[in-house]
Amino acid sequence: MLEISDEQFSTLIAEVMDELPRTHMDAVKNVAIVYADEPTAEQREQLKLRGDQSLFGLYEGVPLSRRGGMTHFPPDKITIFKNPSLAYAGTYEDLRAQVKHTVWHEIAHYFGLDHPAIHEIERNWREK
Repeated sequence: MLEISDEQFSTLIAEVMDELPRTHMDAVKNVAIVYADEPTAEQREQLKLRGDQSLFGLYEGVPLSRRGGMTHFPPDKITIFKNPSLAYAGTYEDLRAQVKHTVWHEIAHYFGLDHPAIHEIERNWREK
């Protein structure tokens, strides 16, 4: 399995965030983007994940599309999970691509997109 330090993983997350479209990233407000080694037991239970399922990232909060213009919500949180990402990646380039995809995916949830909408956008990107 690929290995990198926590500092390197944190730097990687920052680098891929810089590569995402500015129009979207500039609209992300009051969101902590952090990393953890693994999802907690509570997170896995809440998502009803089986033992053989991996989780690369998780958005926790109230999506913008559900706020109705209200602004009194606590900060949202996006967590990128290091160990599942490392286990998936064969090379550093694979890891970078996986982390970038995960960050974008979780930010899409922040904007209120569900999985079918996210996958449709991804299909459109691949076709271009």
